[in-house]
Amino acid sequence: MSSILGTYKRRDVSFSEGKGVYLTSTAGEKYLDFVSGIAVNSLGHCHPYLVEAIKKQSEKLWHVSNVFTIPEQERLAKRLTDNSFADFVIFVNSGAEATEASIKVARKYFFEIGQPERNRIITFEGAFHGRTLAALFAANNKEHTLGFGPRVDGFDQVPFGDHEALKKAITKNTAAIMLETVQGEGGVRVVPDYCLKPLRKLCDDNGILLILDEVQCGIGRTGKLFAFEWANVDPDIVPIAKGIGGGFPIGACLVNKKVAIGMKPGTHGSTFGGNPLAMSIGNAVLDIILKKGFLENVQEVGNYFEKELKELQKKYSNVIEQVRGIGLLRGIKLKIDNNKFLDHLFQNKMLAVKAGDNVVRLLPPLIVEKKDIDEAIRIIAKTCSEF
Repeated sequence: MSSILGTYKRRDVSFSEGKGVYLTSTAGEKYLDFVSGIAVNSLGHCHPYLVEAIKKQSEKLWHVSNVFTIPEQERLAKRLTDNSFADFVIFVNSGAEATEASIKVARKYFFEIGQPERNRIITFEGAFHGRTLAALFAANNKEHTLGFGPRVDGFDQVPFGDHEALKKAITKNTAAIMLETVQGEGGVRVVPDYCLKPLRKLCDDNGILLILDEVQCGIGRTGKLFAFEWANVDPDIVPIAKGIGGGFPIGACLVNKKVAIGMKPGTHGSTFGGNPLAMSIGNAVLDIILKKGFLENVQEVGNYFEKELKELQKKYSNVIEQVRGIGLLRGIKLKIDNNKFLDHLFQNKMLAVKAGDNVVRLLPPLIVEKKDIDEAIRIIAKTCSEF
């Protein structure tokens, strides 16, 4: 019997090696990996540049406290702010921590400007913001919150895409609106540009903040460094994680100068966040992603993937109801049970992950090539033919 607490329903397979877009099991079987640690392995498995970065830094310095200046952290923060709306960065270790920091920054901002009553945050049905208590109740998925009462207050939820409900939910106590630019866990639902732009205006008109959660969809996943760039809007606060570490635990909260005024020494901290080893890896990831042509290739391959998936939808309309997503964050909404489909996909040596609304998420690493997409389409087609 395993000594690991059973909080995951795990597949009966273990992996001993990974290279690029493939994983090899302990039984020696090769799998096409379109999970990527759930959008974490942005550069695939064991990218040689990341391996070298880890080796190099691990021989110098792993960890020092944040009571000291950390040059690797300064460099990564500067690169993130130079390439985004942000003026400052808080480093943590995960997406949930980054979300929690975002909530704190928003509430502290209003406290600092003499409006402490503005502490409520509007969220959307289908959201996922992490597994810590506040993040759980922010998303308010009943399956996730069951048994974890008392409820963490301070959040007001509205249906996804219901603009009128959103407007009605804004009160004199509202501090911010928080949403994922692309809902991943909720079923790969993209917030359209024509919604994001009015959302920014709605926040401005009501003097509230816009928090865009890019933990899953950020750092190149959509073909831009940040998904909100497609709508040409500037949020106030953005939590990120997953892809920025390429497989190493890194999270961050990006904030603009306006909202940063409340965050002073002692208002937030992290023992491990921003350590030299993590920061060196984050910088190595950006070295690749910010290279000329890299993000354009993500767009090109992502568009090719979408086109091929839509062809499959036409051919197997009895199985595939809808193709969703943007860039290399794709989803197929099924007419059959997504768990059964994933089981068949696994038997055909391809890995994917479920999402809400009966969707299968397809999250290849950003270094995926068209030949890998062709292999994925072949396997998905074979799987569809089995139903």
